[in-house]
Amino acid sequence: MFIYPTVSCLVSALAIAVMLGLKPSLPLDHPNDRSLHETPTPRTGGLAIMLGSGIGWALIWPPSELIPMLVLALALSGFCFFDDLWGLTRTFRFIVHLAVAALLIGLSRNNLENGIQIAVAVLAVVWMTNLYNFMDGADGLAGGMATIGFGIYALAGFQGGKPELASIATCIATASAGFLWFNFSPARIFMGDAGSVPLGFLASAIGIAGWQYGLWPITFPILLFSPFIVDASVTMANRALRGDKFWQAHRDHYYQRLIRMGLGHRNTSLLEYGLMLTCGVSAYAIRDSSLNIQMYVIFGWAITYGCLIYLIDKAWKSYSKEPTEI
Repeated sequence: MFIYPTVSCLVSALAIAVMLGLKPSLPLDHPNDRSLHETPTPRTGGLAIMLGSGIGWALIWPPSELIPMLVLALALSGFCFFDDLWGLTRTFRFIVHLAVAALLIGLSRNNLENGIQIAVAVLAVVWMTNLYNFMDGADGLAGGMATIGFGIYALAGFQGGKPELASIATCIATASAGFLWFNFSPARIFMGDAGSVPLGFLASAIGIAGWQYGLWPITFPILLFSPFIVDASVTMANRALRGDKFWQAHRDHYYQRLIRMGLGHRNTSLLEYGLMLTCGVSAYAIRDSSLNIQMYVIFGWAITYGCLIYLIDKAWKSYSKEPTEI
């Protein structure tokens, strides 16, 4: 059973080692006023994650009802790689993301009772697909969060008696770990859209699949990935309220503010790992609890996030007012 995720990890790491040897010919992410890195860096590491995951999935030979999810994820990765090469329009990207989300829900909507629920599920998948990309802006952040998040999915899947779904999640976690070896600060390669977009899609797709299998309530994936969901959602809302073009690249995310205020890539990622682990442990602990207990825990986390947002906003205001040295 554990040979498959080991293969995923090794394939991912080997593919990245090969990519780094071909660095001059790879698409590079060049520094600009909206980025946090200082040297041109390859942005194709996500292809290695998906390659490692895909080979692991092929060895597992997943059940037929899960194959569409995996095929859609791989197709998204290929689409995003060409986007990295050619720079497709935002409208076209959104249409593709919407179509993929609709296909996923259309092929797995057993627990959805009406058109409103289906529409909400499709939009949730589209948002998760994109917000993982939004949060891929610090060395080691998205890769580490994928290792933790999908690892906890795997633990809950094995515990709930669904080894196929658990093995799929384990392959993603270990492939992300293989990538993280090269991506943790200082990063030698970035994930790029070819990795972050399908990982966001899979985070929502596996969350929905586990819910349909009865492995966990729908609150489980939301709480598990809440560090990304809250940061991206609050940041986008704030930018929209200010009248900014929230769909454009920026450096306003809370994790980006922490880095810019001096915490750095490494410490920010480690702090986020701790937050993700704590959220994951609490989500795992209450997955079989009553709805009232789940709501109490989520309410507690909402207060916690509110306090964290307040503290970071307050620190950011003080930092922004400091005089710039010349």
